[in-house]
Amino acid sequence: MLSKRIIPCLDIKDGRTVKGVHFEHLRDAGDPVELAIHYSEAGADELVFLDISATEEKRKTLSQLVNKIASKINIPFTVGGGIRSVEDVELLLDSGADKISVNTAAFKHPELISKLAGRFGSQCVVLAIDTQFDIKGNFEKGSDWLVHLNGGRMRTTKRALDWAIEGEKLGAGEILLTSMDNDGAKNGFALEITKQISEAVNIPVIASGGAGKMQDFKDVFTKGKADAALAASVFHFKEIEIPDLKTYLDKNNICVRI
Repeated sequence: MLSKRIIPCLDIKDGRTVKGVHFEHLRDAGDPVELAIHYSEAGADELVFLDISATEEKRKTLSQLVNKIASKINIPFTVGGGIRSVEDVELLLDSGADKISVNTAAFKHPELISKLAGRFGSQCVVLAIDTQFDIKGNFEKGSDWLVHLNGGRMRTTKRALDWAIEGEKLGAGEILLTSMDNDGAKNGFALEITKQISEAVNIPVIASGGAGKMQDFKDVFTKGKADAALAASVFHFKEIEIPDLKTYLDKNNICVRI
């Protein structure tokens, strides 16, 4: 059985780590290099770096900061934000990233996923999907979890489930699924949509958005069928320490690397 992974996330804006609720009301969460070192030493399985304003500001990811972090850690490092081309990915991999996360550009130009997978391998390509439940009834097929772009600012009419399946066919090696409804609320992960996508694809699914207590991680692994769980504020503000979380999961018969 493959170990379930615990992944802290560094949401970066203006060179600092930030965290909000439902993608809004951002507050400072610390220096990203210091946090990265802490998580690497604390037993995190991987680290994710998302330059959350790169797409909206139409600029490239902060490669110099990526390089600083990569030089200080010894765990797999995924970087995303503003990636639009093979050249963007080459720069980030040269800066020390192990994997890259694509979101808005991949949705608008799906062939980008295939290009990146063909050039760097599927294991390098993480398809990030930001999704929100359409409670307004605007979706022609009825309420569903829909894909959002540009850091959650732009709603589409594509179902997250459909996009995940399509992304795998295009060559993505992993899905990073973030529920905007659950993000920062600390009421647990979006188990239903996580389970749907986890059972529909043959690539790993990272669940993101909603972690508030240790049981939330247990639930997303058992009920949500996720392969990994990503969280930010509970780790940044030391509400949950990674060694304690892994001990808890191990005692609850969930395979983790300790």
